[in-house]
Amino acid sequence: MYKVMIIDDEPIIVEGLSKSIPWEKWNCEVVATANDGYEGTELIQKYKPNIIFCDISMPELDGLTMIVGLKSEFADMEISILTGYRDFDYAQQAINLGVTRFLLKPSSMKEIEEAVETMTENLKKKHILVEPHEKANSFIVKNAMKYIDEHYNEKLTLSEVAEKTYVSQWHLSKLLNKEVGKSFTEILNDTRIKYAKRMLEDSSLRIGDVARKVGFLDFSHFSRVFKKIEGISANEYRNHM
Repeated sequence: MYKVMIIDDEPIIVEGLSKSIPWEKWNCEVVATANDGYEGTELIQKYKPNIIFCDISMPELDGLTMIVGLKSEFADMEISILTGYRDFDYAQQAINLGVTRFLLKPSSMKEIEEAVETMTENLKKKHILVEPHEKANSFIVKNAMKYIDEHYNEKLTLSEVAEKTYVSQWHLSKLLNKEVGKSFTEILNDTRIKYAKRMLEDSSLRIGDVARKVGFLDFSHFSRVFKKIEGISANEYRNHM
């Protein structure tokens, strides 16, 4: 039995798809539904569905990033987009990243059932787990690195970055180690020290102020990290500059 999940911010669409499609015809069962992207990603991690119907133009949702996260973490998952977002380039991107169908609202029952049939046929052909899509992996790492670079001076956690890239903490950690060769903490510290070095060029800023500005709450921790990365203390670095 293939597990199906439906994610859409319009309850009438969720209910319509859940009850109107003869899922048993394709050996399918709707195991969960959600009305927003964050709830959807939590339920996906819980149920690990084989098939997903998802709207990508919901509030507070980066649909393409969510799709990439799903295809990276669950390589065999079949995804069909059901949306009113009429953008050809966006649709092409989604399909290139592994989406099975890009269906525009309102879609006919025939189009939806054809999508179900295609997805179940694809699942039958997948006898072994294939490697995640390399494009998807690179896309996730790029977005994660960008988010870290934009929020390095905050109390940033792996959990927060994983949430923004629509993957689990474990999967993001694995991708960062594979693609960058460093852990999340190492990447965050590298980023903070990179910006600290720039600030140290301004002699009017005290080193303690620099430490706080780049996200270190504890000065001694900043000092240890700086010396570990640069080989010299922050004060020595400033004097050298």
